[in-house]
Amino acid sequence: MTLPLFAVYGASGCGRGVMPLARAQLQHQGISPTQLVFVDDHPEALEVNGQRVLRYAEFLQIEASARHAVLAIADGAVREKLAVRCAADGVQPWTVAASNVVTMDDVALGEGAVLSPFVTLTSNIRIGRHFHANLYSYVEHDCVIGNYVTFAPSVKCNGNVTIEDHAYIGAGAVIKQGKPGQPLVIGRGAVVGMGAVVTRDVPAGATVVGNPAKPFLKD
Repeated sequence: MTLPLFAVYGASGCGRGVMPLARAQLQHQGISPTQLVFVDDHPEALEVNGQRVLRYAEFLQIEASARHAVLAIADGAVREKLAVRCAADGVQPWTVAASNVVTMDDVALGEGAVLSPFVTLTSNIRIGRHFHANLYSYVEHDCVIGNYVTFAPSVKCNGNVTIEDHAYIGAGAVIKQGKPGQPLVIGRGAVVGMGAVVTRDVPAGATVVGNPAKPFLKD
């Protein structure tokens, strides 16, 4: 009998953090961990933390009834390239979420998300494809988050915030609550530095740091 095959794409630090969540999720569904592998384009070992590591071509060659992959790469632009590659080869997006994630009312979550332990998504939230929410992050009410957005650990995204595609929010950043009909906006591809306190809109492509967050100026 041919079985489905599941992969955590990326065997570096991000992937090693996602793998135990993926394994537990499959075991809860009655699927053996032997059907779970790492995929890495430049593997440094044949096995990492007890799971096989395959090159992408090897992953495609194994007989399977279906293939699923969660993209455990922190860089949203790289995630998008891998998502396009996987879609072209019939590899289905896979969402992996810790068992203690809290999801409240009317949350629309796009395919391929990673929700790490202690993540909270409250109410009336829209989230795009391949979202990463790392440890202890939260998204409050009435937020809209685009595709390929990354939250590092302990991001505090308060209500009425819009975060556009490919934004990266650093560890411990705090995003001030916007207003109904007038959300605080973090633009496409913007970077919010570690520990920054965002009190106003961030333009597309900008990097902001500090408290309150201001544009990062290189020396």
